[in-house]
Amino acid sequence: MNNVARLHSLLEMDCCHSMPCCFDALSAKLIEQENYPLTFMSGFAASASRIGAPDLGLMSYGEVIDQTRNISSAVSIPLIGDGDAGYGNAMNVRRTVRGFALAGAAAVMIEDQREPKRCGHTPGKEVVDRAEAYDRIRAAVDERNALRNEGCDILILARTDSNHDHGLTEAIRRAEQFSKLGADILFVEAAKSENEMRKICENLPGPKMVNIVDGGLTPDLTNAELHQIGFRIAAYPLILMAAAMHAMVKSLHSLRANKRAEQIQFQDLRQRIGFDDYYRQSQLYATSKRTIE
Repeated sequence: MNNVARLHSLLEMDCCHSMPCCFDALSAKLIEQENYPLTFMSGFAASASRIGAPDLGLMSYGEVIDQTRNISSAVSIPLIGDGDAGYGNAMNVRRTVRGFALAGAAAVMIEDQREPKRCGHTPGKEVVDRAEAYDRIRAAVDERNALRNEGCDILILARTDSNHDHGLTEAIRRAEQFSKLGADILFVEAAKSENEMRKICENLPGPKMVNIVDGGLTPDLTNAELHQIGFRIAAYPLILMAAAMHAMVKSLHSLRANKRAEQIQFQDLRQRIGFDDYYRQSQLYATSKRTIE
């Protein structure tokens, strides 16, 4: 079973999957090692990690695809990629979808924000009009179907940020049309209350995703509550990035004071990165064995 089929199977299960989001290959490996069934490459976290800049449309298409390829090559669980607004017009959206599929993503998210796009829980974001939003998803679905005819596949996660300025009714209307156009997963970003979350799930068909940001706009409910409301995926985009930054800053402060902050021991570090597996496999080859010795 390939990862697109695995993602299909996960979406058919009667549960809400907690999905920690990764930002590089190592963070994705840790997610897989802790037995989470899928992950998402957070644009916010990947931009911070790769270019040290905020998620304001600064990371290029080529950089995003390269990051996706590195992550998908490091894990065997389904990876959802962040395709932002598609990097241009409808034809750019088609190229974006193909790029993510060839890079190993099981799904790609395409949204209706106006360029330059912004993190969904930060101020200043705007959305394009309905016609352009629908064209983006239509183009994404067309490219997905073209890929399927070629023996490749990817799912389309359609996102709307219109709740921010235009209200929940408009957001649900857009997401419903995304579904009619063929989107596989729906995501109404930044629901502001449990009541809004329920309206999203009650009024939209198919699998829905919710985005939980600590200190963000959407209530941080339990997994059981999210499942009861009707979500299939709960994304946690910054849980690893925030923890990693906290640990690094703490370690730097401790080092300045000639102390050592608590950290993973070297043996566990080597094991999680893959040194032990590498050495174990290398014993199968005489030349590799001599190199190690």
